[in-house]
Amino acid sequence: MPPLTSVDVCRGTSRLLWLQGWSPLAEVTLADGHRADIMAISRTGEILIVEVKVSAADLKGDRKWHHYRDYCDRFAWAVTPDLADRLAEERYAPDACGLLVADRHEAVWVREACEAKLPPARRKAVTLAFARTGAERALRGLDPGFEGFAAW
Repeated sequence: MPPLTSVDVCRGTSRLLWLQGWSPLAEVTLADGHRADIMAISRTGEILIVEVKVSAADLKGDRKWHHYRDYCDRFAWAVTPDLADRLAEERYAPDACGLLVADRHEAVWVREACEAKLPPARRKAVTLAFARTGAERALRGLDPGFEGFAAW
């Protein structure tokens, strides 16, 4: 079996989130320019960001994940089974960050993400950006000429 890729882990994680009532989007650009691997919104408007890692080198070298916590109510890691033990290290904030272990078909919560409510103004901005990203992607899928149309 080939090694798992970030697309595989995103797929398995997104499937679980959907089944749990979240609406996930992959690769969402935040207001500060960072890109969240998965952002999901719950039925009640709660925002979750999931950072996906499939290699020890990528996990160790990541210095941007702290920024994501300013744009969500909950933050979690989604990793391949062989990386799960590394997320217990203090530098990955196991007391505050959730942990999902995923493959290309499914995921499981190993540790729930702690809640830290967003301020109302930030919540509104993040929710609108999420909605607009989803709407643009839907339009791109519907209209193969979107790129030319958008340039008008």
